[in-house]
Amino acid sequence: MRRREVIALLGGAAATWPLAGRAQQSVPVIGFLNSWAAKDSAASLAAFRQGLGEVGFVEGRNVTIEYRWADNEYERLPAMAADLVSRQVAVIAAAFLPAARAARDATTTIPIVFNVGDDPVALGLVASLNRPGGNLTGVNQFASVLEVKRLELLHEAAPQATAVAFLVNPANPNTESNTRDMQAAARTLGLQLHVFYANTDNDMDAAFAALGQRTGALVVQADSFFNSRHEHLAALELGHKVAAIYDQRDYTVAGGLMNYAASHADAYRQVGVYTARILKGDKAADLPVQQSTKVEFVINLRTAKALGITFPLTLLGRADEVIE
Repeated sequence: MRRREVIALLGGAAATWPLAGRAQQSVPVIGFLNSWAAKDSAASLAAFRQGLGEVGFVEGRNVTIEYRWADNEYERLPAMAADLVSRQVAVIAAAFLPAARAARDATTTIPIVFNVGDDPVALGLVASLNRPGGNLTGVNQFASVLEVKRLELLHEAAPQATAVAFLVNPANPNTESNTRDMQAAARTLGLQLHVFYANTDNDMDAAFAALGQRTGALVVQADSFFNSRHEHLAALELGHKVAAIYDQRDYTVAGGLMNYAASHADAYRQVGVYTARILKGDKAADLPVQQSTKVEFVINLRTAKALGITFPLTLLGRADEVIE
């Protein structure tokens, strides 16, 4: 090849380099910050991707996702959030309150879409539900309200129990408010409430051994650590003959008595939709906080039989699913 042709070829290639760089940069990057472990989040992640797809984004095709999983170790979240900010992601999807707070503290400019269980206004995440006003918006799953509803359902299923236990994670930032609400609800129902704390497997084992001597009914707090141990908790329930209610279907499928809560999958789908809308140009400040409307109530009749519980027909009729 002649010298002149070589120079022309190199010149033409160089002219395309900036264009190639701009094309690569045009693919937005989502920071996905989650309090849970990846192994416990397959269904939720699929729902998040579904939400992205509803607005036209497909991972690996026209969007990239940087995943950060805290494995239920909340103290790791601030560093993970800071790392996503340093990578200049286009938007951060933050699952649950510890992740949302870590993301909020890490940036005031990158949009954040959260999924939290309590009122985001009271939590200081947004100025109002209709007009968030800052760089955060997302989904509220009403965990505290539904925590009390779980106590009411458990009382219907096991009316003979005059005392109920409440298993909470002391590391969960909602524990104090959840406990306060549950104590008020227990008084209204004429029940004694015994609070047990656990954030390790040994703690859970000890709590069941202790509560089994004081009560035969249990409400398990909506918490990512407990959710990651759903099989272990269901086994403890059967082993100690304690009627329990949880927040996720996974517990009931694993052998737990029942669950009642807003659908995690639907909430993640909504987070995916909002994340995609922000990538399309919407501003977090203008997107109203969505409120979960899909609630799942599942009963395991095999476990009920093992525990000697007969569900009232009125309660069975309200169930979305009955496992026989």
